Amino acid sequence: MSDLSTEAKEDVVETGANDNGPSFDFTARYGEVIGKVNDTLDKVDWSQIGKAGKVAGIFLAVIVAQILIKGVLDTINLLPVVPGLLELLGLIVVGNWSWNNLTTSEKRNAVLDQIQNLRKEYLG
Repeated sequence: MSDLSTEAKEDVVETGANDNGPSFDFTARYGEVIGKVNDTLDKVDWSQIGKAGKVAGIFLAVIVAQILIKGVLDTINLLPVVPGLLELLGLIVVGNWSWNNLTTSEKRNAVLDQIQNLRKEYLG
């Protein structure tokens, strides 16, 4: 079944060529790796970890909120009448705001002044 002769098989067994690479002491290698990990952890400034935890918590909260919002919107979208009613409500709100704020030139100028003030306040 095997192409190796009995002499070749004996050579493999005697020389250890059938092993999985060079032999090494697992305990020594494990101790070396753990030592490097401990040295790296000793260099970490643990007082700064609180800030990273807060940032990670905020990211996690935002991700969970987005998943929940998507689930609610997908559920609403499955109802046959609600999406059309929400679009109609949006059109009514935009139309009402436009009627109240854009019908005269004074109102339009007031809206432009508000926008410019917001730009100066936030963009500098």
